[in-house]
Amino acid sequence: MSHNRTFVAAGTARLLMSRLRELMASEAQQQERLERVVQLIATTMVADVCSIYVRSGDNSLVLMATEGLLPEAIGRTRLAENEGLVGLIASSARAKRLSNAPKHPRFSYRPETGEDPYHGFLGVPILRGGRVLGVLVVQNRTERNYDDEEMESLQTIAMVLAEIVASALDEGNDLDIRELPPGELKGRTLNEGVGLGTVHLHDPIVSAARFFSQDPEAEGERLDAALADLRKSIDTMLNRATPVLFGESRDVLETYRLFAHDPSWETRLHDAIQSGLSAEAAVDRTRREHRARLQNARDAYLRERLHDFEDLENRLLRHLSGEVASDHKPVPGSILVASRLGPAELLEYRDCELAGVILEEGGAGSHAAIVARAIGIPAIGDAEGIVSRIEQGDQVIVDADWGLILIRPTNDVVETYRQRILISSDERAEYAKLTDLPATTKDGVKFNLFLNAGLSFDLDHLDATGAEGVGLFRTEFQFMSSQTVPTLDEQAAFYEDAMRRAGTKPMVFRTLDLGGDKVAPFMGGDREENPALGWRALRLALDRPYFFRRQLRALIRASKSNPLRLMFPMVCSVEEFVQARELVDAEIAWAKKFNRETPSQLRVGAMVETPSFAFSIEALKGKVDFLSVGTNDLMQFFFAADRENKLVSERYDLLSPPALRLMKSIVDSANRAEIPISICGEAAGRPVEALALACLGYRRLSMQGARIGPMKRLLRGMDFAKVSQKVNLLIDSGSVDLRKELLKIIQQSDIQA
Repeated sequence: MSHNRTFVAAGTARLLMSRLRELMASEAQQQERLERVVQLIATTMVADVCSIYVRSGDNSLVLMATEGLLPEAIGRTRLAENEGLVGLIASSARAKRLSNAPKHPRFSYRPETGEDPYHGFLGVPILRGGRVLGVLVVQNRTERNYDDEEMESLQTIAMVLAEIVASALDEGNDLDIRELPPGELKGRTLNEGVGLGTVHLHDPIVSAARFFSQDPEAEGERLDAALADLRKSIDTMLNRATPVLFGESRDVLETYRLFAHDPSWETRLHDAIQSGLSAEAAVDRTRREHRARLQNARDAYLRERLHDFEDLENRLLRHLSGEVASDHKPVPGSILVASRLGPAELLEYRDCELAGVILEEGGAGSHAAIVARAIGIPAIGDAEGIVSRIEQGDQVIVDADWGLILIRPTNDVVETYRQRILISSDERAEYAKLTDLPATTKDGVKFNLFLNAGLSFDLDHLDATGAEGVGLFRTEFQFMSSQTVPTLDEQAAFYEDAMRRAGTKPMVFRTLDLGGDKVAPFMGGDREENPALGWRALRLALDRPYFFRRQLRALIRASKSNPLRLMFPMVCSVEEFVQARELVDAEIAWAKKFNRETPSQLRVGAMVETPSFAFSIEALKGKVDFLSVGTNDLMQFFFAADRENKLVSERYDLLSPPALRLMKSIVDSANRAEIPISICGEAAGRPVEALALACLGYRRLSMQGARIGPMKRLLRGMDFAKVSQKVNLLIDSGSVDLRKELLKIIQQSDIQA
């Protein structure tokens, strides 16, 4: 009996799909299409009523087409965002079925519709992207129990209907729907700058023309082949990651593999194909449902699992289309919008001339943020809900100087920002004139400005930035942009290429800083309670020396007989540094034993990122060759405020008396121990913070390339002795508003910052 019902439901769905395909291809106006859709559904599903409600500009739900309710209710019946059963479906993005709808506490009776005699009820959301465009409802006079197959059929129809509704919204007044108004959203700056352009959604797009299929058997075979490719790629990723995955990291990726092999997911996809959808449309339908649920999920674990499913569905769509990377490239000047991006995905857009990037997820310290800085794109992260608030082609302004996103801005706002962009271009031309000039103050105090990098193409413009070398080369991006663990040969080739691009300029390689929030694709994603304080960086390297030694061996091989400078991240004690240094020495000894080339000069340093290590500096005399202060991590540990947690990340300021006293004690300790020291955190590229640090005694600053020009202009424009005296008196005064007072000193000293 169940089999027969399934067969009938599948036949009903295929019949509807066939008729909808003809309707989509017709020349009918959008309102006429909606009217014909409700007639088709009511007739085919033997329903007394079929209605379409569409979300309007104020988020209310308007009855736009009906078969069975009173015609005069069309355009007049309007439900508030969360009103009635229709509002419940829209707000939850979940289907609802009832045998006796009027008895439900959320039932909202509207006399103008004439719906009082109807009891059986089935409603599904009309989803597009992560956004609910409306609700599709069927009703019956009898207390009918709609089954799973009927609900699946209606959900499939709703997906196709979403394209009709979206098309009608694009055309304007056919549905008497107000245009979506301008909007504003706050996020977190990932990379400063201003961008203006039209939205390009990162996720694979399924064209409405590819929704339908006349050969379910062929589509099923295509789906099976794509699923096999997907599962094979995940298995390969997991197998190659065996040397570095263990414990919870491996468990997470194993769970991801289980999702890819989930029989219920596969069955739903095949059922959708049997209803008349293409393989792409079948995947897109489940993706829409998962994304809509994600928007409403409050439980962190559930959100993570829904993210996993959405990621799988995006991967599967790419396998179906034969894409290695996304082929729907944006036009130059677009704003890339995504729920989240890995470094490899963002790098795919490197040559697309993007005007900006907006991410729903991703903090200032994320790898996507660092890649955005390397590419030089204004970028904002933590823009919660952006994917569901915009459409492909919407105009958007990315004001990454203030973490502000302006959606569908008015003409006067657009013109204001165009002027800001022109001014910014003029400033860049001014900085270019300083490229070959030294960072020396008016009174002859010499500073050294270096580049922070992590991608080989960062180094292509090393000379153009005016940097004297690379003060920090992050090595983890090769790992985070790879689906599998890079081999020894791959690592060595990457480092050799970086050295070649840097030429004769010095370069410091920071060893792997993985773990915490920097999780490579093959590592899964540990759900640590506090990843910033967790198992990461040097802790991970020392606990799993095989992984660490392979990187050291690759760096030594790449350097050949040239100088090699290494730096360990997140060192917490002298003992940890000594342990890591012994592994370097062991690899040098191994190379010599087998007559391999070794560096002509080896210098090994450490990052000062933890308070415990900051108070151990003098004990490092004779053990460490140089130090570099990572202000980002040091300040979050010093103030116990996670910089990736937007609730607390703004609660600390490096320009506070206790923080500056810590920074002063670090540089004084390094000077007493005769250890060269630099700054390589974000503070090195911020004019006010950098000025304060320079006055404390720091002379070597490493920053992103775009900040070297402004810093050089600031330093070359000041009489350092006079400014330093004022700044140090101010710091010693214990003033709690140092930023404001420092800005006054800059203005009074006529310094361009």
